[in-house]
Amino acid sequence: MSAVSPNLLFGMGNPLLDISAVVDKDFLDKYSLKPNDQILAEDKHKALFDELVKKFKVEYHAGGATQNSVKIAQWMIQEPHNVGTFFGCIGKDKFGEILKQKAKEAHVDARYYEQDEEPTGTCAACITGDNRSLVANLAAANCYKKEMHLDLEENWELVQKAKVYYIAGFFLTVSLESILKVAKHASEHNKLFCMNLSAPFICQFFKDNLMQVMPYIDVLFGNET
Repeated sequence: MSAVSPNLLFGMGNPLLDISAVVDKDFLDKYSLKPNDQILAEDKHKALFDELVKKFKVEYHAGGATQNSVKIAQWMIQEPHNVGTFFGCIGKDKFGEILKQKAKEAHVDARYYEQDEEPTGTCAACITGDNRSLVANLAAANCYKKEMHLDLEENWELVQKAKVYYIAGFFLTVSLESILKVAKHASEHNKLFCMNLSAPFICQFFKDNLMQVMPYIDVLFGNET
């Protein structure tokens, strides 16, 4: 393991503050949620977040599929710290500050693109039994801009430093051009590029984006669904 060095793993995705709570079936039905699913919030889900916090005992965690994976990789590796770099967009707000703090505690080198037009994204994790229904309100996460962040010299240097790249399919809805830039770099320098299918809706509604990235993918993650 001596070959492990800082910034070896690069992840890019949607940084979200997870708001999780054990809920009841009535709550799922009210917002027409399936017990085990992952969706993007629509207008009909706007009140869900407030109701979740008011009605149930909630816990806050730094989340987002890619950031979680980078975090777990660091936890498994333990030393050295900052093995993983993470890029994503947050808001200049309280939730953004919590995310920065949580990333620091997890020893992840999170370089967020911070903007003040949209608040930091959140994800409601509605737990029933062994199931969890995820409702993501991307907000700021949706505002990631290649030219405002990825293309900056000091940020691109971190991409070049990495040997392994991991991006969740969720990010295909945000910045295809950023994913392609990283994927092409990995391909040209014979590095490992990994992607996750993430959710059925990605393959259903963002198939064209996915197929543009597919030729560059060395390892593709998916589950039975």
